[in-house]
Amino acid sequence: MISTRGRYALRIMIDLAEHNDGSYIRLKDIAQRQELSKKYLENIVKDMVEGHLIAGVSGRGGGYRLLRDPRDYTVGEIIELMEGSLAPVACLTDDAAPCPRADYCQTLPMWREFYTLVHDFFYNKKLSDLLHPSVDYLNYVI
Repeated sequence: MISTRGRYALRIMIDLAEHNDGSYIRLKDIAQRQELSKKYLENIVKDMVEGHLIAGVSGRGGGYRLLRDPRDYTVGEIIELMEGSLAPVACLTDDAAPCPRADYCQTLPMWREFYTLVHDFFYNKKLSDLLHPSVDYLNYVI
């Protein structure tokens, strides 16, 4: 299940993409448009900056902006940054130790298939796929 952190991170990214004019966008404005708590979003954007999804500048004229074109972000990378691995079981995570039961585990093939479906779905979906059709990609300012 995707938590509010993952869902709100996607909403922040969409908002930044749809309101991009080359300048930084205040978190207060994002929170207002998205009808979300600014305080809660502060924790989310902090992780997004540290994860190199967005840039943040404090002070007058500060705010947040995307670091890349919306077509260059996958939904999977956004969700995994906020949620951790999409793997449904611990033995399929990137840092998992080899499972001693892997050779005869009757459920492992099912978990692998499920993980592949989820992973491929989210990593084949771009941030740009979620934007309102009127967003002009040809003149996107980074």
